[in-house]
Amino acid sequence: FILQYMSGFGNEHVSEDPRCPGALPEGQNNPQVCPYGLYAEQLSGSAFTCPRPTNKRSWLYRILPSVCHKPFKPLKEGHLTHNWDEIEPDPNQLRWKPFEIPKAPQNKLDFVSGLHTLCGAGDPRGRNGIAVHIFVCNTSMLDRCLYNSDGDFLIVPQQGKLLITTEFGKMLVEPNEICVIQQGMRFSVEVFGETRGYILEVYGAHFELPDLGPIGANGLANPRDFLVPTAWYEDRQVPGGYTVISKYQGKLFAAQQDFSPFNVVAWHGNYTPYKYHLEKFMVINAVAFDHADPSIFTVLTAKSTRPGVALADFVIFPPRWGVANNTFRPPYYHRNCMSEFMGLIKGHYEAKEEGFQPGGASLHSMMTPHGPDADCFEKASKAKLEPERVAEGTMAFMFESSLSLAVTKWGLQTSNRLDKNYHKCWEPLKSHFNP
Repeated sequence: FILQYMSGFGNEHVSEDPRCPGALPEGQNNPQVCPYGLYAEQLSGSAFTCPRPTNKRSWLYRILPSVCHKPFKPLKEGHLTHNWDEIEPDPNQLRWKPFEIPKAPQNKLDFVSGLHTLCGAGDPRGRNGIAVHIFVCNTSMLDRCLYNSDGDFLIVPQQGKLLITTEFGKMLVEPNEICVIQQGMRFSVEVFGETRGYILEVYGAHFELPDLGPIGANGLANPRDFLVPTAWYEDRQVPGGYTVISKYQGKLFAAQQDFSPFNVVAWHGNYTPYKYHLEKFMVINAVAFDHADPSIFTVLTAKSTRPGVALADFVIFPPRWGVANNTFRPPYYHRNCMSEFMGLIKGHYEAKEEGFQPGGASLHSMMTPHGPDADCFEKASKAKLEPERVAEGTMAFMFESSLSLAVTKWGLQTSNRLDKNYHKCWEPLKSHFNP
């Protein structure tokens, strides 16, 4: 089975499993009898009445409809939460060492049981908010799938590849790629050893490509580089019970059914899962002087109801040329009305050579000052300014949000990964003032 994809961001796609040619009804969505005796089922990702540019839906033609399951029952959440009040707020600069992946024999964790909420804000019931989760797992999901009733998952693998089976087909997502599983889409994750990564969850908005304004028609993430899976079905009975897990109002619920949910023979629509390779990002940068704001590195944005303000932006810091003259080239010292969560997929981040490691993270909360450590400042202040490659072999990213993020008890205490010495990286900064 060779994985195939269709390309284009938000396109109206059409796909049939080649084993059943003609499975898509001709000229209508819901005929009296569908080809091959399939059931028609619509998956709506937006209100029916949304304007056409933001209207999202897909039609799925499946062997049995999704409704054929036993009632949902509560499932232990583990470290998944949207309770932002379980611990006092912490405005400090926070940094975490790489999150530990348990060894398989003593502690088997799949993608769902390995979800740990690090921080977030807002409420899935009010359809406004975000959460940042870390996933650590060492075993594949067997006869169980997950769907998120609360919002969209943007998944950033850092170690180990993910083979993700969805109702729309299969995607292989490796480190330096990302994928988005949108609200309501059922998926199961297969792993090949110790696996770790980050998730940005948004409630109440979908990710879109940022507007380009004066940049023009091209640049940043190009729509054609986003890949969508092609239809693939399994007609598989599971007499022992297949578990469908719903993340609903921040909690997990499980229902049993006796067949695989990945029984979609054909589908069409513009509401799909998709993936993207970060190396395809077309970097825009300063070529005269000064350091450009990181918003020029935005891959995807989930807009808030306020014009120009994101619920969440997904921003990356890829390899590029630094050529600015008479400029302190690393990121500047900063206090921000947005929250900045950073992760590192590989390499060394330019403003923090030490301490910020792949598989770790940092959070600079609203108006909490941050910026280059003392070493970086001294080096960059004295460096000979010639064209140089920046961030070669590195990929750092940022989840930036207009919401004030609360850190969970797991993040501050239970994980035991908080770096208590983070503040010390700025202590050697000294005054150069010379009146």
